Amino acid sequence: MLAGMHLLLSGIVGSVAYGLARPGSDVDRIGVFAAPTVAFHGLHPPRESVVTTDPDVTLHEAAKYARLGLSGNPTATELMWLPDDCYETRTEFGERLIAIRSAFLSAPRVRDAYLGYASRQFRKLESRGDGSFSADTRRRTAKHARHLARLVHQGRLLYATGVLEIRLADPEWFRAFGERVAGGELDEARALLAEAELDFDRIRTPLPDRPDEAAVERWLLDVRAAHLPPELRPR
Repeated sequence: MLAGMHLLLSGIVGSVAYGLARPGSDVDRIGVFAAPTVAFHGLHPPRESVVTTDPDVTLHEAAKYARLGLSGNPTATELMWLPDDCYETRTEFGERLIAIRSAFLSAPRVRDAYLGYASRQFRKLESRGDGSFSADTRRRTAKHARHLARLVHQGRLLYATGVLEIRLADPEWFRAFGERVAGGELDEARALLAEAELDFDRIRTPLPDRPDEAAVERWLLDVRAAHLPPELRPR
């Protein structure tokens, strides 16, 4: 899957990382890889992302990952904040990425990303109708509701403290919320989202207005230098 590429950082994300997994839950993985630097100058540049579904793995090339992280993308961001036991690959460049994780953060992008993703989950819930659906659809609806609540919680905490909580302190609350919404309590999800929007307006965030792109750029340029052929590397 990564012939000629170099995996820099990877780990288990999703329900396992959040503490929401149950028997039979999917195990989702995400990672960052570096392509050989000279490959970008040929006729066929390397792929920016590699995605498989069996198993569920998403790998982003370093530059693509950096852009996602700077945009506030929640899934990309959480790779840099995982509990230690969720990491499966940690190289020197992976450790450096974790060390500069706060450089990716900015108040407007965190707000827009987390509220935006939560709003998309809510629209999926609204499309489910009045709650009179199959058991399989109900399970999917509960999952969307859990995602909405988790995104609201994580985004609000990140916006307020500058720290992203991955492993949820009270996973049972999120499970119960999902079941209530799947049972027809859509107004509870609507109220949670509306309350989050008000909270983002009230919170005095420590996050800067813009991310520290210079720090991210230094990391990326060092990745590129390290993945040149030996005879071309800076001495």
